[in-house]
Amino acid sequence: MDLLPDVWIQEFWLPPGVTWKDMEQLEGAGCPRPRDLLLALPLALVFMTLRYVFDRVIAPPLGRCVGVRNRRQVPATPSPMLESFYSQQSKQPSQSEIHDLMVQCDRTQRHIETWFRHRRNQDRPSPTKKFSEACWRFFFYLVAFLAGLSCLIDTPWFWDQRECWRGYPLQPIERAHFWYYQLELGFYCSLLLRVTVDVKRKDFKEQIIHHIATIFLLAFSYCANYIRIGTLVMLLHDSSDFLLESAKMFNYGNGWRKTCDGLFIVFAAIFLITRLVLFPTKIIHTTLVLSMENFVPFAGYYFFNILLLVLQALHMFWAWLILRMAYKFLFLGKLCAEQLSQPQSVFQQQNAESTVEALKGRSIDRKFSAGWDT
Repeated sequence: MDLLPDVWIQEFWLPPGVTWKDMEQLEGAGCPRPRDLLLALPLALVFMTLRYVFDRVIAPPLGRCVGVRNRRQVPATPSPMLESFYSQQSKQPSQSEIHDLMVQCDRTQRHIETWFRHRRNQDRPSPTKKFSEACWRFFFYLVAFLAGLSCLIDTPWFWDQRECWRGYPLQPIERAHFWYYQLELGFYCSLLLRVTVDVKRKDFKEQIIHHIATIFLLAFSYCANYIRIGTLVMLLHDSSDFLLESAKMFNYGNGWRKTCDGLFIVFAAIFLITRLVLFPTKIIHTTLVLSMENFVPFAGYYFFNILLLVLQALHMFWAWLILRMAYKFLFLGKLCAEQLSQPQSVFQQQNAESTVEALKGRSIDRKFSAGWDT
C-alpha cells in the first residue's frame, strides 16, 4: 500500500468501518494483496509462449485430423499505386474510385477489381490459423471450467450466494481460488496483448471492451476481496465458452457439419441461460441487493457493479447475434445471400463469391465471425 498511497484509499476499496489494517489480520490465512496482481504479467507471457508452441506443434496435427485445409490463394500482382490506395484509403473502392484507378494505372475495370479481390484474400486469416486460435481457447476454457468447478462445488457460496458476503471483507482466500484468479487474469492479459495479431472479427471493438472490463473486474474484485463472487462470475463464463470454441474447430474442418451445428445449438442454449438468466438473477442480484444485508454502499460497490453491468450489456449484444443466427439456421435453413455479401472486417469478399460459397454450404463460418470469447 506504500506504493501510490492515493490509489489505495480504504474508503474506496473497503466498506465503511473496515481498514487495511483489519485486512492484514488475514495475512496468515490468505489475505489478497494488490501486489499479487503483478504475477499476472509473467503468467501472460507464459501463456503467450505456450500459445506460440501450441500453434506450431499441437494445433496443426489436430487440424489435419478434422480435415482443416488451407485454400490456395492467388497473390495480387505487385502494384505500388494500388497498394498505396489499398493501405491508405479503402480496401473496397467504389465505382468512381475504380474508374479513377483505371485512368491512373492504365488498366481495365476487371483487372482493378480482380487485384483488390486477390489483395483482400491475402489479408484473410487461413483456416489453419483460425483453427489454432479456436483450439487454444477451447483447451483453456475447458480446463478452466473443470478446475473452477472442482474447487467451487464444495464451497457454501456455490449453492447459497448469501455466503459470498458472510463476514465480508474479512474472508481468507484459499490457495486454489488464488491460482484460479491468477491464471484467468493472466490468460485475459495475454488475449489483450495478442489482440492485434489474432484473428480480427467484426466485433473487434466489443472484444477490446470485454477484455479490458474483464481485467479491471478481476483486478478490482481481487484487491477488494470480492473473491467469492468473482470465482462464480469466472465459472459461469467458462461454462459456455469452450462449447463455442469446439464448434468453431469442427466448422473449420471438412465433413463435420452436423457436429458443428449440434455444438452451436448446445452453446446457444447454455449461453442464453447463463448470461441472460443466471448472470443477472444470481450474480448481479447478489452484488446489488444481497450484499446490502452485510454492509452499506461504498465507492467500490458502485464501481464493481458498473463493470458487471458493462459485461451484461455485452452479453445482450452477443445474445442478439446468437438469436438472429439461430433463427436463420432453424427456420430459414441457411444464411441469406444479402447478409453474406455484407463486408465483415478483414473477411470481405465479392458478393458473387460469397453467394456461391453459401450455396455450397461453406458459409457457416459466418455465424462464428463474431468471435464470442466472453
